[in-house]
Amino acid sequence: MNTPPEKARIATIWLDGCSGCHMSFLDLDHRLLEVADRIELVYGPLVDHKEFPENVDVTIVEGAITNEEDEHKIRMVRERTKLLVALGDCAVTGNVPSLRNSFSVDSLYSRAYVENAAEQPAIPKEDIPPLLDHTRPLHEVVSVDLHVPGCPPHPDHIFSVLGDLLDGHIPHLGTIVRFG
Repeated sequence: MNTPPEKARIATIWLDGCSGCHMSFLDLDHRLLEVADRIELVYGPLVDHKEFPENVDVTIVEGAITNEEDEHKIRMVRERTKLLVALGDCAVTGNVPSLRNSFSVDSLYSRAYVENAAEQPAIPKEDIPPLLDHTRPLHEVVSVDLHVPGCPPHPDHIFSVLGDLLDGHIPHLGTIVRFG
């Protein structure tokens, strides 16, 4: 009797971004069923697990690193993941979240919580993760095994990349993806 192949333990996380990459992933539509037979989704915004697990085969990361919580999370994810994929332009380059890099953190807090407040203007001291001085793409904080650009990447490209990874191959992206 043949033993079925072990399912790949897959996780997705969403840092500072718009969730467009996760939406593009969901746009795999019926192809999600093909992928579902080959994976165990162990963590992500669509899964109710609270703690990022150990021994993840592939983690797909959307978004840039903007605050201390993002930085802590991506370091922990890297330690627990065999193959880390930066999905989308925010994860790959910093993209839109990095537009704030020309402003100081103090001026950002003031604009968001004082200048634009209709009532009780005050910069919160609790309940929000402190911003880093600059937004950074993933590879500036941890080692990244695969960069998949796009804003967001097309579902066909995500499906192709995921299929290659599940087949044990690192995809050659030069002919299938592009920035923007």
